[in-house]
Amino acid sequence: MKIQIVNGPNLNLLGTREPGIYGSDTFEDYLKELRAGYPGIEIDSYQSNIEGELIDKLQEVGFSYDGVVLNAGAYTHTSIALQDCIRSLRTPVVEVHISNVHKREEFRHHSFISCACMGVICGFGMDSYRLAIEALRRAATTED
Repeated sequence: MKIQIVNGPNLNLLGTREPGIYGSDTFEDYLKELRAGYPGIEIDSYQSNIEGELIDKLQEVGFSYDGVVLNAGAYTHTSIALQDCIRSLRTPVVEVHISNVHKREEFRHHSFISCACMGVICGFGMDSYRLAIEALRRAATTED
């Protein structure tokens, strides 16, 4: 099984960016733990602050990988282009957020990409990524 994690803008700053909201762990450290917990799954990771590069990566893996875990960051609340891209893929996409966006500013309460995703996980810190992988793994085994 191959899963691609795609992280959007400012997520390269995890560990230093607003630790009260996002925690003090870097994504790279968490990714090592995640990979160790799923030795039978190839987990690739990609991050960009540029919307078009996120779309390019989704199109690159969206027809050959078994799942995508997408934390689009602030683009979640603004990007029709990401929604259109997700709708065009064969690979299921799970939207994730580290924080509970519904407990935050009003503008974060609406996602333009949720309607195109298999599901949404938010508010469980970095563990949101693990929960998304579990959902993708279970979905793949029920399809067989």
